[in-house]
Amino acid sequence: MKLLVLGESCIDEFVYGKAERLAPEAPAPVFVPGRKTSNPGMAANVVENLKVLGASVDFITNNNKILKTRYVDDKTNHLLLRVDTGDDSVIPFNVWSDKTDLSEYSAIVISDYCKGFLSEYAISSICNMHSNVFIDTKKKIGKFMSLAKYVKINEKEFLDSKSFFDENPAMLKKTIVTLGKEGCRLDTTVYPVEEVAVKDQAGAGDTFLAGLVWKYVSTGSIDRAIQFANECATKVVAKRGVCTI
Repeated sequence: MKLLVLGESCIDEFVYGKAERLAPEAPAPVFVPGRKTSNPGMAANVVENLKVLGASVDFITNNNKILKTRYVDDKTNHLLLRVDTGDDSVIPFNVWSDKTDLSEYSAIVISDYCKGFLSEYAISSICNMHSNVFIDTKKKIGKFMSLAKYVKINEKEFLDSKSFFDENPAMLKKTIVTLGKEGCRLDTTVYPVEEVAVKDQAGAGDTFLAGLVWKYVSTGSIDRAIQFANECATKVVAKRGVCTI
């Protein structure tokens, strides 16, 4: 199985430490850093999960460094602060010619965090070039992704695009809406998940997308793919930080 992933990537950094008192000059916690972890994030996390599952992956992403640093109280696992850098310097992807041959790929995965790397035109062009395009996007859903095989969004993103779905009900049959602890929904079918103690939801959507694509390409069944993706996401939310399956 050979896949192509396109989208913004970052470094997900977690700084765990102590926050046991407030600063005297302001009602802010005094954070004493301890250990630090660092992992590929966003589209790069999708790539890492696909590789763990056994796929061969080509990756096209931004050249600049995006860093997401989260400061977390080690005792309670509460997120105190997140600092993002590099979001404002992403160079847009230069779309290929429509004659570009992408037939070597079993599927194309678009992990669009809406940082400026992939335009609506780029996404539309990619969907025109391949019949098996999976999209996870922070953009409002529109006709530019109507040729995608499946689109994955969360409940808030679905509600933000509800007017489009009301006018284009056919898109519901290819839009998978994740529902957190309730699982996910495709059209009118809800796929529940096993209840687990959630330690961190960061990166769970990337893992879900990777599991979905890998299983769909392996089996051709969207039902089996969604069930497997749910299982994958359930495993990673039970761990701290951003991690692979």
